[in-house]
Amino acid sequence: MSELALAAYLGCAGFVISGIVGSFYQLVTGEPLRFAISVETWIKGLLSCVLCVFAGPFIIMRNAIRGRRIEQRPLGWLVASSTIAGMWSLCSGIMVVHAALVVLI
Repeated sequence: MSELALAAYLGCAGFVISGIVGSFYQLVTGEPLRFAISVETWIKGLLSCVLCVFAGPFIIMRNAIRGRRIEQRPLGWLVASSTIAGMWSLCSGIMVVHAALVVLI
C-alpha cells in the first residue's frame, strides 16, 4: 500500500511541475506551450525539448479537455490521454523528486 501512495505522490508532484512549467511559459511568452521543437539554434532546440519533456502532461491534458469540450471527442480519448499524462507525470515526478533529494542531501 505504501508503494501505491508513493506512486500517487510522485505522479501528483510531476503534474504540478508540469503545470508550473506550462503556466510560466505562457506567462512569459503570452502563448500556450505546445509540442513544437524550435530548430533555429541548438540552444533553442535544447530548451524547447526540455520544456516539452517537463510540461508534456500539462499539454496533453489541456489538449484532451479542449478536444472533449469543443470537438466532442469520445470519452475514451480523454481516458487514454489521462492515462498517458498520468504515467508521464509519474516519470517526471520521479526525476524531479530525485533531483530535489540530491540537492538537499
